[in-house]
Amino acid sequence: VQLQASGGGLVQAGGSLRLSCAASGITFSRYGMGWFRQAPGKEREFVTTVTWNGSDTYYADSVKGRFTISVDNTKNTVYLQMNSLKPEDTAVYYCAARFRGHIINKAVVDYWGQGTQVTVSS
Repeated sequence: VQLQASGGGLVQAGGSLRLSCAASGITFSRYGMGWFRQAPGKEREFVTTVTWNGSDTYYADSVKGRFTISVDNTKNTVYLQMNSLKPEDTAVYYCAARFRGHIINKAVVDYWGQGTQVTVSS
C-alpha cells in the first residue's frame, strides 16, 4: 500500500495550494480518506475527511470555509484545496486512509502517506 502525497510548497498568506494524494495497493472506493497536519513541536492534528462512500465530509473548525476535500475514484486520488492560507497553516500535511470509515482522529487510520510540506509566509 502506498499513499503518495504531493503539491506542497511555499505560498504567501492569502494564497492557495492544492495537495494531491495518489493511492495504490488498496481498493480506493472502499476507503475513507483524510488529511492531517503536523506543525513543528506539535502533535499531528485532524484537518478533514471524506467518508468511504463519499456522502459526507468533515472539517476542523480552523479550516472550515477555506479548505475543501474531494476524491476522484477514477484516479485513486484525494485532493485538498486550500484557500485563504494563513501562517498558522504551516505544517507537514499527511493523507490517510481507513477501510470503510471516515477519519476524525489518527487512532483509526489504517494507512499514512509520507507527508508534504506547506509553508505560508506572512
